[in-house]
Amino acid sequence: MGALDYISNFCTVTSSRSKRKPMQTVEIKVKMDCDGCERRVKNAVNSMKGVKTVEVIRKQSRVVVSGYVDPNKVLRRVKSTGKRAEFWPYIPQHLVHYPYVSGAYDKRAPAGYVRNVVQAYPASNAPEDNIVSLFSDDNVNACSIM
Repeated sequence: MGALDYISNFCTVTSSRSKRKPMQTVEIKVKMDCDGCERRVKNAVNSMKGVKTVEVIRKQSRVVVSGYVDPNKVLRRVKSTGKRAEFWPYIPQHLVHYPYVSGAYDKRAPAGYVRNVVQAYPASNAPEDNIVSLFSDDNVNACSIM
C-alpha cells in the first residue's frame, strides 16, 4: 500500500469499500436433458458478476462454477432457469470408509461417487484387534505379512 493510498483513506467522505469475495468453486447438481437445458443454465450462470469459468457436465448432471461468487446466489440463479438444483451431494467413493452403508450408497449417483454422509469409523486401540486386522482380508498389506 503506497503513501498516497494511505492518505486517501483519510480523505474519503464515505467509506463504501467492500471486500471482494474469495475465489471459490461451487458444484451444483442440475438435471439437464438436452443441449438447450445445458445452454440455458450455462448462460444464466455466465452472466453473473464475478464468474470466471463455468463447466457443465451433462452426463453427471453437474455444473462447476469458479470465481468470486456467493454459492447461494449461484444456486438461486440456476433455480431461476426452472431446473431443480441442489449443491453437489456426492464425494469420490475412494474417500469413504464404508461406501455401501445405508445413506451413503445412492443408485442415482454418478459412477465412482457416493453421498457425503457422516460415517462411523471403528478406531480400536486394543492390541488384539490390531493383530487380528493384520491378517484380515480387508487389510491391503496382508499379503506382504503372510
